[in-house]
Amino acid sequence: MRKKIAKFSILPLAAGSIFFSFSTKEAANLDLENYSTYDLELDYTVPDVRDELIPDFEISNTSPFLGKSYVGFKEALAFKESRGDYKTINDYGYLGKYQFGKGTLKLVGVYDTIGFLNSPALQEAAFYANASRNKWILQRDIKRFAGKTINGVEITESGILAAAHLAGPGSVKKYLRSWGAQAFSDAFGTTIKTYMKRFGGYDTSFIKTEKNARVNFDKLTS
Repeated sequence: MRKKIAKFSILPLAAGSIFFSFSTKEAANLDLENYSTYDLELDYTVPDVRDELIPDFEISNTSPFLGKSYVGFKEALAFKESRGDYKTINDYGYLGKYQFGKGTLKLVGVYDTIGFLNSPALQEAAFYANASRNKWILQRDIKRFAGKTINGVEITESGILAAAHLAGPGSVKKYLRSWGAQAFSDAFGTTIKTYMKRFGGYDTSFIKTEKNARVNFDKLTS
């Protein structure tokens, strides 16, 4: 008798489970219908990446796929210099993400090296100012040599600017005007040719030529 009761007692539970299962699905479908976006006018807000290219020196997260843009150029160069570390100082005293020497920083109006290391925005501003200054100094050489081949490497504006960051614009002038005969290498053995090749082909038209480029401290945000 107990066995029969046990068998029949299962039926209400099973029926309840089936009913609950169907009712749950129906409720879910109703919820989906209530939240449907069908036939609605949707306004998707997408960040304008062009804002990241304007030199207001705000630090923002950018896509790792930067291509051949100015941002791609400076980030590739920074990775080679310091792996993108704003705080680093190498064995020769070069500072920050782009490994600036103290003398170069003074040329763009930066005298406080401690403040420089603690301000990513200041480092980005210094990089742009230095690149603008180098582009002004080398503008004739860029026009003359871009598209030419020296020591097996095609010369491009971005390659010239990267080499100037490494060796200074004077050394780059000597290299170009001697058609590669007057070479330069830094303390680690890195050459102008290496930078010309590695950083060639980027679009650096965003960098404006400026004779006395200085950091604009009024525009810094951090």
